[in-house]
Amino acid sequence: MHHAASPIGIFDSGIGGLSVLQALRHELPREHLVYVADSGHAPYGERDEAFVQQRTSAIAHHLRAQYGIKALVIACNTATAAAVEQLRREMPDLTLIGVEPALKPASLSSQTHHVGVMATRGTVSSARFARLLSEHSQNTKFEVQACDGLARAIELATELPPAADMQATDLWERCAKHTQALGSFGLKTGEIDTLVLGCTHYLFVKDELRALLGPDVQLIDTGAPVARQVRRLLAQTDMLAPEDQSAPQIQLFATGGLSSLQAAAQRWLDLPAGHCAHIEIA
Repeated sequence: MHHAASPIGIFDSGIGGLSVLQALRHELPREHLVYVADSGHAPYGERDEAFVQQRTSAIAHHLRAQYGIKALVIACNTATAAAVEQLRREMPDLTLIGVEPALKPASLSSQTHHVGVMATRGTVSSARFARLLSEHSQNTKFEVQACDGLARAIELATELPPAADMQATDLWERCAKHTQALGSFGLKTGEIDTLVLGCTHYLFVKDELRALLGPDVQLIDTGAPVARQVRRLLAQTDMLAPEDQSAPQIQLFATGGLSSLQAAAQRWLDLPAGHCAHIEIA
């Protein structure tokens, strides 16, 4: 049985969900957090739906059995699209929060009513995304780009030292290719003035995207809204960490190699490599 002092579980196919964990640390600084990067089976964005559903279920059951989590954040757009509804049926008593491309806030904030969406192929080809797109396309034109290979490239680049010249990197080339495919960005009529980062990995190339698109284009991700939703749901059931909870513990696990997770934890979370460990989830 879980209780208010139990941890929140978070998982992704790799390191992208650390952007959501970062937001959770800011919004809920007293909470214990357990993160799983399913790097041994990544990337999810290029896997079939049945495989992603199986991995999502296996990881959720593991986190519940081993850590007694009180809530689970599926910090992966692809896994949310493929598996969140199935997991809700499997675990109706678990507080479950998914992530999906922020089309609604983008449509509400766009001044040109023209929005770009970068996401994985698994996300953009899902029925869940199709429904989301249909719901918000009445007054907004969406341009959608499946960014094959970008999440994997972000994972690999994390293990390298920061480049002296951002524009000389593989990440720059990939970001340039995908944004160019979306169309013209700017504040004029017909131009895209808002870009939805529809994969949690993509927040980690925000600097590249900002340099490519300029200061006027809005970049919208899901980390902060998801963290606020977690707070709301836990507050409704009196499951927020108690005021006197001891120092929060953050445990990071990977089902594959540790190097990418360790590098990302140090670079973006200021957490030493000792917070990371290998895990087997059948």
